Amino acid sequence: MKKALEITPNLEPLFGTRDENLRLMEASLGVRIDLRSDAVHVEGSAEGIARIESIFSDFESLRRAGVNLHNGELYGMLKLVVADSSVTLRSLADSGKQRSAGIKRMVQPRSINQRRYVEAIEQSDMVFGVGPAGTGKTYLAVAMAAAALLAKKVSRIVLVRPAVEAGERLGFLPGSLQEKVDPYLRPLYDALYDLLEPERVDKMLERNVIEIAPLAFMRGRTLNDSFIIMDEAQNTTGEQMKMFLTRLGNNSKAVITGDITQIDLPNPKKSGLVEAINVLEGVEGIRFCHFEEADVVRHHLVQRIIRAYDSAGRQQQELPLAIPEESPSLPEGREPHQVGKPQ
Repeated sequence: MKKALEITPNLEPLFGTRDENLRLMEASLGVRIDLRSDAVHVEGSAEGIARIESIFSDFESLRRAGVNLHNGELYGMLKLVVADSSVTLRSLADSGKQRSAGIKRMVQPRSINQRRYVEAIEQSDMVFGVGPAGTGKTYLAVAMAAAALLAKKVSRIVLVRPAVEAGERLGFLPGSLQEKVDPYLRPLYDALYDLLEPERVDKMLERNVIEIAPLAFMRGRTLNDSFIIMDEAQNTTGEQMKMFLTRLGNNSKAVITGDITQIDLPNPKKSGLVEAINVLEGVEGIRFCHFEEADVVRHHLVQRIIRAYDSAGRQQQELPLAIPEESPSLPEGREPHQVGKPQ
């Protein structure tokens, strides 16, 4: 079956850089798309052509409504659309708008696992986001927290991170305790300033509407009416993790993010995140969302780097242990040669 779709003005962004969006649609929907000067010719099954037609129609409707999607954002949305026939470009854009009220950027998942993560945060009071670097665990959590605060669903945001790298050396850094731990909390600041106007973030920090603190500051507290995020959770001990999880108060939501392949603790087996995954799996009200290398939304090299390290790790595990060669026996009474020892 073949069909010609009209080329409307400013349709080119839908094609993607070097037509990568068209190649994605072709591979996923089993169609062939041919760009002509007069129209876009689509060949394939009736269902595949109908899906392509819906994507083109939705893109045109969004463009006329003033919704301009960046290429990386559009590519991620198209991945979701072609993977699930019940999802449309327009429905994704509408849900992104609702989540992004008052935020500079649209909170839009770019993979199936990111979509499950965002939906889990909306539906559950405690969510664990576990996976490699660059998969949007922290950024999406901060975005959801900012949206909840602006919608008055919570009265404050609490962002927490263990300062494991600092250890006891914090005392040798200049400044107050807050200034000493700020470098370890910088990724959380970066996400906030990227999502909200800097002046607004500064005012919220001054009024303690947004609190960014090391994990040690959480002991003994009860956090009510709050959206709490703990980043780098793989660097907590079992005791610290239990302490943090039991801070949850009324009308509060907690998101815990971490990467179990980047544990900085002296004994990685003692990671509180690893223990929590084993202990809390199946507990009602708690959701676990696992990310993979395909969910990485940073530079395309990041996916390849993660894949290369995973491959190297597997090869290392498969290598046999090296057995040291036995030293040749020496005549009785003869000592082995030592540098600097007269013979």
